[in-house]
Amino acid sequence: MDISANITGINYTPHLCRELQEYHIKNFEKVLSKDSAFILKMNNTQQIAVSWWVSAKRTRSYPYARVYDTLGFSGKKVTIIPIFKDEGKEGDRDFLQWDTISLMSLLGVNVIISYYHVAMSSPRYKNKITNQRFDIDQIKKELKKSLCYQSDALHWNLEQIEKVGEIARKALNSYNKISADLGVEMHSEKTAEKRISELLKGKDNFMKLSRGLAQQAQKRESVTEQPKESLVGEKAILTIKNYLGGLYFFTADEANIQNKDVLLIEAKHSRYSRLPSLEDIKDGLIKCFCLQI
Repeated sequence: MDISANITGINYTPHLCRELQEYHIKNFEKVLSKDSAFILKMNNTQQIAVSWWVSAKRTRSYPYARVYDTLGFSGKKVTIIPIFKDEGKEGDRDFLQWDTISLMSLLGVNVIISYYHVAMSSPRYKNKITNQRFDIDQIKKELKKSLCYQSDALHWNLEQIEKVGEIARKALNSYNKISADLGVEMHSEKTAEKRISELLKGKDNFMKLSRGLAQQAQKRESVTEQPKESLVGEKAILTIKNYLGGLYFFTADEANIQNKDVLLIEAKHSRYSRLPSLEDIKDGLIKCFCLQI
């Protein structure tokens, strides 16, 4: 089943947001090692709800669930996303996509595009790194800028997109240094250089490249079967367009048509639990925000 839809507006009231802990900006680096979403006290009067992504890929470490937990905050909301993450030749490498940022704009969340600049060798694999850490000074600088920024998340995020080539270059330089310091072989530098050269051409190239890769991933997912999931309908391809120019390439594990309603079902399996985890549910709810057909 191939479903296309347009979003004309978005309204939501989040009900599953966990209570966020409050931390001071001076403890920011320590907080990132122990909390995925929190309230950051910038000074005596200003606070920001902050979440961060482990990887640029939307299917790793439940990033949507992290963002969801900040949506109940009435003030400014920020999420930190690495431009790309390289775990070493024996691990994964994921790049940020245009429509990830577009979705955050739709939700009113300011994106800070950052990069990892220190890491440790994996104790299990020769050519893999772990315990990666962001460039804290760069993020703090962007957080302070966001306090004074008076335009909406869309305009902030468009400005961030203009920096993707520059930030990607910093990320690659950091990974080259990590590789040399730790003696760990990373993924092909030539491939990363090619991607960076496209990003340096501007946001139109970033959008075109990202969407091509997203469509390829959508097609792969649409024909992938999970034998542990009990399904009775057929998989569906979902292409959602919003008024900001964003395109989202989703898949649904199961789709059924009942009268004039299209029922989209997300399937999960678990060895011990009868229900999906709370992170799975929040991840699904973020996707539902985009499906107001």
